[in-house]
Amino acid sequence: MKIDARVNARVAEVTDRIARRSHDSRARYLDRIAAAATTPVRRRLGCANQAHAFAACGAHDKKLMQDGRVPSLGIVTAYNDMLSAHQPYERFPDLIRQSARAAGGVAQVAGGVPAMCDGITQGESGMELSLFSRDVIALSTAVALSHQTFDAAVFLGICDKIVPGLVIGALSFGHLPAVFIPSGPMTSGLGNDAKSKIRQAYAEGKLGREALLEAEAQAYHGAGTCTFYGTANTNQMLMEIMGLQLPGASFVNPNTPLRDALTRAATKRALNITSLGNQYTPIGRMLDERAFVNGIVGLHATGGSTNLTLHLVAMAAAAGLMLTWDDFADLAQVIPLIARIYPNGSADVNHFHAAGGMSMLIRELLAAGLLHRDVLTVCGDGLDAYLQEPALDADGALTWHDGPVASGDPAVLRGIADPFHATGGLRVLNGNLGRAVIKTSAVATERHIIEAPARVFHSQDDLQKAFAAGELAGDLVAVVRFQGPKANGMPELHKLMPPLGSLQDRGLKVALVTDGRLSGASGKVPAAIHVTPEAADGGAIARIRDGDVIRLDAAAGRLEVLVEPSEWATRAHAQADLSAAHVGVGRELFGFFRERVSCADSGASVFAG
Repeated sequence: MKIDARVNARVAEVTDRIARRSHDSRARYLDRIAAAATTPVRRRLGCANQAHAFAACGAHDKKLMQDGRVPSLGIVTAYNDMLSAHQPYERFPDLIRQSARAAGGVAQVAGGVPAMCDGITQGESGMELSLFSRDVIALSTAVALSHQTFDAAVFLGICDKIVPGLVIGALSFGHLPAVFIPSGPMTSGLGNDAKSKIRQAYAEGKLGREALLEAEAQAYHGAGTCTFYGTANTNQMLMEIMGLQLPGASFVNPNTPLRDALTRAATKRALNITSLGNQYTPIGRMLDERAFVNGIVGLHATGGSTNLTLHLVAMAAAAGLMLTWDDFADLAQVIPLIARIYPNGSADVNHFHAAGGMSMLIRELLAAGLLHRDVLTVCGDGLDAYLQEPALDADGALTWHDGPVASGDPAVLRGIADPFHATGGLRVLNGNLGRAVIKTSAVATERHIIEAPARVFHSQDDLQKAFAAGELAGDLVAVVRFQGPKANGMPELHKLMPPLGSLQDRGLKVALVTDGRLSGASGKVPAAIHVTPEAADGGAIARIRDGDVIRLDAAAGRLEVLVEPSEWATRAHAQADLSAAHVGVGRELFGFFRERVSCADSGASVFAG
């Protein structure tokens, strides 16, 4: 692999070491997908196999499929009409089928994958299935494509675990081209700052449940993704900057003429890049070490979701590439933070899109040598196409034009020369408590170092009860353990933020240390998350006792308990009865996942072993 000399030296160094580290596993992967590309195509399947595949098609599509010389497109969809982000996908299969016919091909829904919402399951037992749903989605994607009747696939998914699961599944069929088609964010509702204040007031007992529910309904009010910059919208940024979506497609609102035009164009593009033509672009070759580095760069530059420190590692592994948290940490040192989207600011993704969005982000990062320009994308060679923005002309046809060269709102998006912060919004912490991740982009600089006594909890409910009882009156580092993947599936712990934020607002020094997750909603409280090894796997976090002084130093990248080494070495690990977390709401079906899952810095994946 030759790296463009214009690329920043640190970016080039990290990319090169990923390639060297992954040499053997990547070579095996490429050999495997090359072999798959030579297996019999649809028309060489047995006649009964083929007949089953097109039995329910209309006469036009059936004739084309029986002939076998036109491209066949598989649709893998995460549609359901309960989740706002996925409800718009109800219309997409018809749009895709019509567009495929117009382009001389055929399209069929190959299969569906589950799509659950962390926003609905927050603080509930169902959240303990959330992370594992990513790997279920990957398995479901493989089942959908296992009929081997497709020349390419389009993927309809947008939210937290859905996109990473679809990518992992798509990479298992890496010889096929893959195009991801987003549904877009809902229009802006109640402002994020106002929503956060109402949540905190409710936690303090100053507002009732009715007022809280009304505020939440005003914030989450229509079809599309939630508008804050959590995992769902970080996924969309990644799919675009990694070249799996059409340029400018990420943040166009649902059910609009432009969104429909982009869906049609994505369908046509997927048909154009099959092995039946001369632009063959299989996803397995497209997503190389440069594409993944571009994704990490985008994550840092926008202050994206901490969940991607798990997902990108797992996604890369599916392509034979070995990412480590050190790669994230080293890249963060040279990537400036140039976007502020809630919870890193007050704006939402609609404001980011209006301020210049993805085209300006990519333009700035390319100009500074912080992205690999010469990568494969669904649009062809290189990221230059992603400097364009889509629009509709007077006749309603899709057109492309150069994106803005200056921000429309410097409070939301800035150029490299004037960043919000000189380095990226994520840090990796090391120390005698193991390894962890902290999102610093939303945390005031004066809170990047916290040293305070520990208060230990084995659930977020226990912390909330202590807060409600007035027991949390001094500086503290809240330790919430036995929340890792082996313990209970590594749920997100958003219910911790209102009480801890309230304590911080009272002038206390407050931090969180947990082997659980917080995701893109990580806010103003410094939080060392994804602690590994986790408590249920013998990690040092299980040795902490109430009153132990913990030092969280995001500036130096350290996470330590200040206990005499001789005492620390002999201290016993606490135990927790986790049996209640292993039954009910389907959790009893996931015992294999809890036993098999890898540690956080290996992607928390059941495929890693």
